[in-house]
Amino acid sequence: MPKSPFSQPITPDWEGFLQCLTRQGRPARVHSIELFLDGEVKDAVCARFDLTAALNPDDPWYAHKREIAIQRFLGYDYVVCGLEGLDMPIHHVITDDTAQLKRSGGRAFVDQHTGPITSWDEFEKYPWPDLEQVTARSLEWYQQNLPDDMCIIGGLTGHFAENLSWLMGYETLCYKLYDEPELVQAIYERSLAMYRVVTQRMLTYDRVRVIWGSDDMGFRSGTLISPKAMRQYVLPGHKALAALAHAAGRVYILHSCGNLDAIIEDLITDVQIDGKHSYEDAIIDPRAARRRWGERFAILGGIDVDFLCRSSESALRQRVRETLDVCQPGGGYCLGTGNSVTNYIPLDRYLAMLDEGRNFV
Repeated sequence: MPKSPFSQPITPDWEGFLQCLTRQGRPARVHSIELFLDGEVKDAVCARFDLTAALNPDDPWYAHKREIAIQRFLGYDYVVCGLEGLDMPIHHVITDDTAQLKRSGGRAFVDQHTGPITSWDEFEKYPWPDLEQVTARSLEWYQQNLPDDMCIIGGLTGHFAENLSWLMGYETLCYKLYDEPELVQAIYERSLAMYRVVTQRMLTYDRVRVIWGSDDMGFRSGTLISPKAMRQYVLPGHKALAALAHAAGRVYILHSCGNLDAIIEDLITDVQIDGKHSYEDAIIDPRAARRRWGERFAILGGIDVDFLCRSSESALRQRVRETLDVCQPGGGYCLGTGNSVTNYIPLDRYLAMLDEGRNFV
């Protein structure tokens, strides 16, 4: 196997990870977290470090075993897993992918003008997931086969704001909030009914220790829809899912891009999130977030994606150390990118970020 890019070995420790998320004192080491790694990044890591040499591609559980190998190699304490059969078709615009680890099918963007639901007729005809047909095949396998030192993060769930903007198209949503709010309400209620069932089912697996709600709610200057509309069509959904998680003794963390200052108190006191993921320097970096909210919820990730792409390795390592100097004491911080490990982040830069976290004492 090629030489490891990491100067310090890490053994997964899901209990330490959970204690870090719940702010139970300074952890013994830095824990890391990511919403996801692009498939091209996983492929590149496997190819460079020969992670699948001992695996049989014909094994029906090859993908799951590969995922465990990747997560352990990179130093994560968990796998993220949800249910199968929840696909929801939306309208995409496809363009060429210019990333270094290029995506052969191009890069897809959600159509912001119109989506598959712009009327009541389209709402009734939309192929909503059949919850009777949804399966937990992967969860069941991980429940039985995941190494004892790892846990499952149940997700990604709770796409309330995203469903509104993806199913209607953001432009159409903005009109419908005024012209036909009943249709907006109907999509929210259908989403809530679905994600309640999904979350309850994930919580039946005792190795699911965290529920991850993922729901982009904003852009750089504010929320995608008004705070009032957020409190009607989005936040009650996350409150319901967080309540389910907490009633089961689990942690509820939220990924959301955008400037959420207008609703952050709602997220803290009403929704009662345990952690917040996704930060970018143009809005707030994790050091400032830690100073503002670190006593109220965990700060997750935050090494700015643009910075990761453009910085030198030495500047990146310094940024990681400075972030950990501020965020590591007391727990409640996990190292990671500001959003996700995209295929346009230089792979060596991403690995250097993880390595610097391993070196921090």
